[in-house]
Amino acid sequence: MTAATLISLLLSLLLPHKFPFAFAFAPRHANGATGSTSGRAVYLRSVPSLIVFDLDNTLWTPELYQLRSIARDNRHPVAHRDVKLFPGAHKIIQQIKEDPEKRFVSTKFAVASRTKSVDWAHSLLDQFELRDVFDFVEIFPGDKKQHFRNLRRASGIDFSEMLFFDDARDGKYGNCEPVSSLGVLSVHTPHGIYEESIWTNALEHYKEWSVHRSPRTIIEWDNSITIGSAVDVNQRHKGRVKFLNREKRFGFIEYDQQKVISDLFFHFKDLPVGQVVKEGDELNFSVSPSKNGKLAASNIEILNKSIYDSNTVEMRTFSMNLPFAALLANGYKILETRNGTMFTPYPEGTKMLLHVGQRIYPDGDRHLEIMKSGGLTDNEIRTLKSLPPGFAKGMVVAIVELGKTFETTLEQRCDPNFQRAVGAYGQDSGMRATEIRRVEYLKQGIKVSGQGGIFKVNVNKDVIPNGWLDE
Repeated sequence: MTAATLISLLLSLLLPHKFPFAFAFAPRHANGATGSTSGRAVYLRSVPSLIVFDLDNTLWTPELYQLRSIARDNRHPVAHRDVKLFPGAHKIIQQIKEDPEKRFVSTKFAVASRTKSVDWAHSLLDQFELRDVFDFVEIFPGDKKQHFRNLRRASGIDFSEMLFFDDARDGKYGNCEPVSSLGVLSVHTPHGIYEESIWTNALEHYKEWSVHRSPRTIIEWDNSITIGSAVDVNQRHKGRVKFLNREKRFGFIEYDQQKVISDLFFHFKDLPVGQVVKEGDELNFSVSPSKNGKLAASNIEILNKSIYDSNTVEMRTFSMNLPFAALLANGYKILETRNGTMFTPYPEGTKMLLHVGQRIYPDGDRHLEIMKSGGLTDNEIRTLKSLPPGFAKGMVVAIVELGKTFETTLEQRCDPNFQRAVGAYGQDSGMRATEIRRVEYLKQGIKVSGQGGIFKVNVNKDVIPNGWLDE
């Protein structure tokens, strides 16, 4: 009698009622055959006890806040028409539902979403028939870490036994980094779960990670692994004041964190007594947890103020995501539409810089239909959607001269020529259109953290194309 057989016999005699299932110590391969390489008990422990998905731009596209026309019409989005599951997400859901190999019999599934469109999200879960898939649902705006504290409380599952998928990595709206700091293995999916390999690779990484369970571990979009270090409150950092809210007495510092440009919160009470700062001032500071658990600057010193010299120029800047940022910079997109009044205060002839955001705008490739309707080939479209070498996401890439801003009707926006000028269908466009009178690439891209609305950036005059500052 082998040792494994003896153990199995003893367990069945001693614990027949508490464990009504049979213990299988004989190893099982993927095809169900027994072998000698790994046991089912080990295999089950290598599967997460709780797998958590973000919704917007992770399971489905587009993000719900982008459905402005539906909000204006006071109706709910329709699954498979207005909102679609990513192909990889659809396959994963089917695997979870069917689970032919009984791989996830001991695994729970959950949703954790910060969307403000709470009712829409719940409605879409029902329409996609996902409600029965998820054992726990956390949908409310705010802190993703609170979602996970709630999940741990409701499930009784430790953070180190969880796996999390989300499209936002770090920064002000990041989720992977703060959740990974709790000890949850997090998967960064900036373009959504567009293929099944994202899922299978993550499960394989979890097997390896479950041996050591290092906190702050993130599976990156390219399947590489990043393990962050715990905050060293004694380490000093340098950064520049990026944004100030003087009314509420706080701001953000832009600084280099492990070769990644990050934004860090600070409160005016942590500034040296009697001193004030303005945007662009250089600071020396420590990083430490604040009362709400988030990181903030402390022990702040002002190194030098107004560091920008006479060879720099402060320019208004706005941010757009790809592919539309490239379409504008390459001269195809000659109208920018918004529902808000972002460009309304600025007269014709105003010059601004164009910043490329970190995300891909998820319009379901409807811009391709618009561009092809104008007779463009696939190669021409591919070129217009691409940035030149040396220019990338997270950079200021071009200078733009604005034309007039005017309000439009839906009928005007649905005109084919208008749609090609915007790169979007009329129902997807904003009601206020701004002409792009001319645009030109900078002499080199400048790495800058983007912000919402119009914000100011100081750049060296030497990167501005000739003639733009002389007028």
